[in-house]
Amino acid sequence: MTAMIARKVGFDALYFSGAAFSASLGIPDIGLFTLAELTDAVRWMVRASGLPFIVDADTGFGEAINVIRTVKELEEAGAAAIQIEDQVLPKRCGHLDGKTVVSTDAFVEKIAAAARARKDMLIIARTDVRAIEGMEAAIERGRLCKEAGADIIFPEAMQSLDEFRMYADAVGGDLLANMTEFGKSPYLSVDEFAALGYNIVIFPVSTLRAAAKTTEDLLTDLKRTGTQVEWLPKMQTRAELYELIQYDAYAEVDSALALGSNRAYMERLEG
Repeated sequence: MTAMIARKVGFDALYFSGAAFSASLGIPDIGLFTLAELTDAVRWMVRASGLPFIVDADTGFGEAINVIRTVKELEEAGAAAIQIEDQVLPKRCGHLDGKTVVSTDAFVEKIAAAARARKDMLIIARTDVRAIEGMEAAIERGRLCKEAGADIIFPEAMQSLDEFRMYADAVGGDLLANMTEFGKSPYLSVDEFAALGYNIVIFPVSTLRAAAKTTEDLLTDLKRTGTQVEWLPKMQTRAELYELIQYDAYAEVDSALALGSNRAYMERLEG
């Protein structure tokens, strides 16, 4: 439903967050969901929204050979782009301390495998190495991943506007910036990122955090007061929900089918 709302308000592409998906399953973002679970969810989201999705595939579900299957499965499910990162399992949120990454060679091999396996899907290489080995290592990985076939580079957890600028100047090409909340990066607007050279900005957990906090506040108040009446002005109405999910359109199809069936039945009786 969130994807349908995003389409309604005018977004033309969406991001499928591994962190948000993990949270929806009641598990931490440490690489616990399966490729099958992810593929099914992506298929539902693409079908519901009709929009292109960037899909967070974490570390690709294994080594380079596994990445090949991951790419094929997600492209078949409708993903427009796949994001693969260079952390070691169990991975961590990119804005937490204590991360470890695979070697540069191993990561570049994964990206090259993904690029060879895809048909039309875009490949996004996310590197978390800045927090471990510094900016120069992050820049080097970005350049090497571009050479290996990555279409977009995603430097995770830059810690200042100057670092975002430095990275863009050094790596160039299509770049993605992560505007997650409560992390290591400063809050910058889409326009500010565009001026720095980033043409994609994601807000991966914003809707989850807002919805979860609102739900917690509602339930707390409901438990205390025994009524939801004060919350009605903040709620999506029944009419708004039905419009979003195209209830009337389905009802019209159902009525037309029923009418057609009745006519066919009467024609058989009359014949």
